[in-house]
Amino acid sequence: MNLLSPLIFISSLSFLAYGITYFTSTRMKSEFKRFGLEKIGTLTAVLQLLGAVGLLVGLKYPPILLLSAGGLTVLMLAGIAVRIRVKDALWVFIPALFYLVINAYIFSYVATYGLNPV
Repeated sequence: MNLLSPLIFISSLSFLAYGITYFTSTRMKSEFKRFGLEKIGTLTAVLQLLGAVGLLVGLKYPPILLLSAGGLTVLMLAGIAVRIRVKDALWVFIPALFYLVINAYIFSYVATYGLNPV
């Protein structure tokens, strides 16, 4: 069984939820303020939403899948760096690490094999 499609759907649905939650939850906005990044909170949420949609559109157009998975990987790498900078506990940035690994896998798989199952 090809693991790629389930990972794309998991990542896409998660980033849709995270992006929407930023606009509906004061908690998410307060986290960006705690990080000292309140000015880029909206940008980050929009990038999450674009990445999520791009993963799904990328099932039909692989270059968009590559761009989206690569962008979300970089976004999660930045998220981990911020969590380290503010000295959060390891367990707090495990979700970012999880999504970094998923999207890096999607990116590398599609870059190597395309959407063809191996």
